[in-house]
Amino acid sequence: MKKYLPWTLRIIIAVLFILSAIAKFYPSPLMALGTFEAKQLISIGFSESFAPYFSRFLIAAEFAIGVGILQPHFLRRFVIPVALTLLLIFCFQLSFEVFSKGIDGGNCGCFGTLIPMTPLEALIKNIIAIGLLVYLYALLEEDPSHQKFSNLIIIYLSFALLLFAIAPIQFSTIQNTTNPNLPAVSDFLDSTNAPALDFKPDTSLIKIKNSSKVDNAIKDIKNTTPEKNVEPEKPAGPNKVVSKFSPYTNYIPAEVKLDEGKKILCLFAPGCEHCRETAKILTEMRSQIKDFPPIHIVFMDEEPEVIPDFFKFAGRTYSYRVASVVDFWKILDYSRDTPGVAYLWNGNIRYFSDGINEKAFDKKKFKEELLKEK
Repeated sequence: MKKYLPWTLRIIIAVLFILSAIAKFYPSPLMALGTFEAKQLISIGFSESFAPYFSRFLIAAEFAIGVGILQPHFLRRFVIPVALTLLLIFCFQLSFEVFSKGIDGGNCGCFGTLIPMTPLEALIKNIIAIGLLVYLYALLEEDPSHQKFSNLIIIYLSFALLLFAIAPIQFSTIQNTTNPNLPAVSDFLDSTNAPALDFKPDTSLIKIKNSSKVDNAIKDIKNTTPEKNVEPEKPAGPNKVVSKFSPYTNYIPAEVKLDEGKKILCLFAPGCEHCRETAKILTEMRSQIKDFPPIHIVFMDEEPEVIPDFFKFAGRTYSYRVASVVDFWKILDYSRDTPGVAYLWNGNIRYFSDGINEKAFDKKKFKEELLKEK
């Protein structure tokens, strides 16, 4: 028992740390890291410029601890204390999330989107891991023959360099385009929903490794001619304001005229099933409601090659642009989730839904807001 128990504990702890690191790359490194930075780092106060570096160094530390637990050098004097310190920091942050958001505070990001966990579940997992590490520390004896600290440095630097190579940092291209005096989108409404805009599709930002697949995808979109966009008669409505979204000119072009009349802005991921279902519902509503507002979609740069399939499922091609992962979450206010739907009238956000839980798109509420005369 004394012979096998320490190794059993070391393997369990190593798997936890390595799985936590690998999960933050699912479903793709750039998308997963961008989401982790937006949801877990920037949302708690990290700057946009520092978060990409911190995320990679943090994940490299998780990899290094996982491997370090399995090797003998400075195991008791350094590796286990570092692992304990990191878990204690996580516990402190998770405790704050549980306190501020409740026991069901959404995905904490510990295992990315591969294994969603609430902050409370992650907190319990970390407390158990701390207990295992403390017990392992008590079982082990220091081995003076294995004291090469350089081995640990090599392990960490190797993982750090690998991470920067696999997932190069992508900085936002829309810094300095927003007006700091404008209120955050979340300040407008607690509800959510939205339709779409009918302009010529923009295929210039599609980027895929398989060029022939891309050519066919673009051809499919170009051969799907959107119905001619007819601006509905514009009721007087509320006073015109500059919406929080309009400064993002990279992804909401001037011809969309987002702050004039009634418009619907959607923030979707091309491969997201819930986004597709929402787009399909909006297309159905468009055929049922007279003077339905135009729709414009901002897609996350995640599987852009499936955008033609997205429109086939939705039943119609809409005006769209593709935003980098970092910029996409910035437009969606970081803390919100896909699918995002915003209904604007003269720039005033009258309805805003996001995610698939309590703030998810509600067809009935959206229709009620859409049919209001003022």
